[in-house]
Amino acid sequence: MARYPFLPQGATFLRVILEKNGITVEDLIEAHWLEEVRSRGRVRLLESVMHKEGVDSATTIDLSSDLGKMTESLSFFYAMLVVCASFNERLLARWVEGEASRADQLFGMDKENFDILARSYLSDIKEVRERAGGEVTYWVPISDFIELCPRISGNYWRLINRPLKEGWVCMNSGAGESSRKRTARLIKERIREDLTNSCVERMNKMDDSFAQLFIDPVERVTKLLSEQVKEEMPMNASIRADWPPCFESAVGELSQGVNVNHTGRLFLASMSLAMGLSQEQTCGFFANAPDYNADTTSYQINQIFEGKYTPHGCAALKTSARCPVSPGDDRLCDQEWLTHPLKYLKAKQRRRFQETGGTVITDKTE
Repeated sequence: MARYPFLPQGATFLRVILEKNGITVEDLIEAHWLEEVRSRGRVRLLESVMHKEGVDSATTIDLSSDLGKMTESLSFFYAMLVVCASFNERLLARWVEGEASRADQLFGMDKENFDILARSYLSDIKEVRERAGGEVTYWVPISDFIELCPRISGNYWRLINRPLKEGWVCMNSGAGESSRKRTARLIKERIREDLTNSCVERMNKMDDSFAQLFIDPVERVTKLLSEQVKEEMPMNASIRADWPPCFESAVGELSQGVNVNHTGRLFLASMSLAMGLSQEQTCGFFANAPDYNADTTSYQINQIFEGKYTPHGCAALKTSARCPVSPGDDRLCDQEWLTHPLKYLKAKQRRRFQETGGTVITDKTE
């Protein structure tokens, strides 16, 4: 329970820890002897804000001792209270994603406790071992799979691609991950849902006077979040005025029925992914191509998005005759440090972000 304080059973466990040690919320905020709890809670918040992959599954806390159990569990509770007291939906989403990702990692490694962990979130689960000493394959009820799989991208998570038998879906191994890790990935979506609902409910009940108790940690973490959002802004908020010339050229040629070469098409799709455009929008760019086929295009775009292809750099685009800019045409492209279209995009959007006083424009259809 100390390792997994977010479990549905965790609320009772946390209450017992607080009562057993005579800890109040005020103590959690300012008592000197609880500084290690707050420090660990700040680390969990920091990792959620700064790292897309979520909170590190490793911990230096000794969970074999009563003090270690208290520190680890209350650090989660402290971080959750700070998030709720911020009334900041973006921070909530970041923290939930971080904790859910951490749970995903831990569940996937916890062979001994996996059955009880899975049953805490799924309506049922069963193990099948093909041979003595062989790896266990997990099966989950189709109702759980259908509810959770649409939130996960990738062909593996489409029901048509999963073995199905008498209402059970087989979570066999794939892409270098065991059946247990694949099942843990599915459970992550339920953890994310439960944490979000729990925090929203807590926020709705929290009054301003209680939230004020956390004003200092809230100000620190929201400032950090704001800085991180600014840094990430160029990668998820693009308008046509920010497009690099190579991307604009590929889009324009295809719209006019020009047969863009393979490098140009691959670049267009991977750049769309990096810019945060949807697969549907990306497919639309190819609608006027002379050899356009809706099914083929959709399949190829999906492969690029699932594979998370990285766009070509400037050198590769020039070699493949996909750079439309000559020296002097674009002052930004003339800069020595401009070696990749993503740098162009980031520079244009950072400039616009500063010129608009921090207003992020996200109209991707302009």
